[in-house]
Amino acid sequence: MNPDLPRRRFTGGDLNGVLGLVVDNLSILAFLATALVGLFGVPADIVFRRMFPGTALGVLLGNLAYTWMAHRLATRTGRDTVTAMPLGLDAPTSIGMALLVLGPAFAGYRQAGMDATAAGEATWRLGMASLVVMGVLKVVLSFFGGWVQRSVPRAGLLGSIAGIALMLMGFLPLVEIMRVPVVGFAGLGIVLYALVAKRRLPFGLPGVLGAFLVGVLLYYGLGPAGLLGTGYHAPGPWQWRFGIPWPTLHFVDGLAATVPYLPLILPFGLLMVVGGINVTESARAAGDDYRTRDILLVEALATLVAGFCGGVAQTTPYIGQPAYKAMGARLGYTLVTGLVIGLGGVLGYLSNLVEWLPVAVLAPILIFVSIGITTQAFEATPVRYAGAVVFSFFPAIARMLAIKLGDPSIVEPARFAALYADGVHGVSAMAVISILGNGFIITSMVWASFVVAMIDGHVRKAAGIVALGGALTAFGVIHSVDPIGTVYLPWMLDAGARAMVWQFVAAYAALAAVLLMLSLTPRRR
Repeated sequence: MNPDLPRRRFTGGDLNGVLGLVVDNLSILAFLATALVGLFGVPADIVFRRMFPGTALGVLLGNLAYTWMAHRLATRTGRDTVTAMPLGLDAPTSIGMALLVLGPAFAGYRQAGMDATAAGEATWRLGMASLVVMGVLKVVLSFFGGWVQRSVPRAGLLGSIAGIALMLMGFLPLVEIMRVPVVGFAGLGIVLYALVAKRRLPFGLPGVLGAFLVGVLLYYGLGPAGLLGTGYHAPGPWQWRFGIPWPTLHFVDGLAATVPYLPLILPFGLLMVVGGINVTESARAAGDDYRTRDILLVEALATLVAGFCGGVAQTTPYIGQPAYKAMGARLGYTLVTGLVIGLGGVLGYLSNLVEWLPVAVLAPILIFVSIGITTQAFEATPVRYAGAVVFSFFPAIARMLAIKLGDPSIVEPARFAALYADGVHGVSAMAVISILGNGFIITSMVWASFVVAMIDGHVRKAAGIVALGGALTAFGVIHSVDPIGTVYLPWMLDAGARAMVWQFVAAYAALAAVLLMLSLTPRRR
């Protein structure tokens, strides 16, 4: 074996890898903080001192483990071209946790009469418990990844996550960009130029870094002069917000609060298992043969430990391992990224970076990721299933509308409740939007799966999937008639809510019956 092999595992390409991976994680943390602190009013100290340290610890541990796995693979194969698997916070589910679980929960606690600090603490415990639930699920499923991948059609898996990416990770950050359009649109243009059009920036500058630098220069160059209007906010003083992510049992207090959110939390974990399988195959195709179970198990344990230590956002292996390999990254970039993010959560400098970097600067990166995820849903799925992928987007669109319409700054709560209950001709439009969006990830999987079954000619299987959808509807796992999406026992609801439940259950039953009758006819294209 070459004695110089370990020294050559750190290359100049690792610098590009660090820039890309750190900025990716930083942008997700920034959006998480902006959503919780800026949109919902969660106290900043709880976000930065309680949630960030444990969340960052998961990134640190996962990247250290992946670095060691790459070192082991390089030693075993005698190659100095092995690239570590990149790991970071998962963008769609992290944003989904902020907008669909933590933020609404905090608003509910406040409406129940809690003060901001108590509501923030309860929200933090809910986030911890949610992460522990996802971590346990992923640990179990890491041993059954192949079965999971075979059971749910790729159109359903990729379509559901693409819906999250397109609506929550693409459209909502685009709205934030257009709040400060001079800054955000310029950065978005550079991201599209370098990463979508694949054009070279001057001096070979990486696209993410180029967009980042231009955004910062515009924001701090034009903002103090008053040229950005109300879009500029001067940064506050530097603060050392120390937070040690000690293991704690506070998550136990939040377990009961996770029940209404299980239709979101469990699919979030499931998607990461399937995503981990896909990225391992991608790395294998690029020449680095990692064991799928090891990749999944390490990531699951990183999420679980983060939850025990106060984290609220799950980690995931990133799909871009071949891209990092092409830019010359080896082992150093994951090691350095883990240390930068992990120590930043403990020492508190991540919170300062998040506060000093506006969403308009970081959002273009999220939009690019959303474009990539949505594009992959079509590229990785056979063309004949494209209609199923598109059909799976509709519940996510409904969820995005429900988020906006449920924002008290847009529609007053009393007005929302009146519109929800005002069903002149059946169920009101507001109720339909809310009900269609509740449990949207599982709904997307069900809808895409039965369309795929029909395309393949398995009409009876499609009927069975639709019947399963009806059973899930009866208990509020999907199409919950509660505006906040809680699950329930239908016979415990009041008469009006129970009537709405049975209408949607009957809709699935009718469709299942129609499909069963169609399955008796001769098969024709």
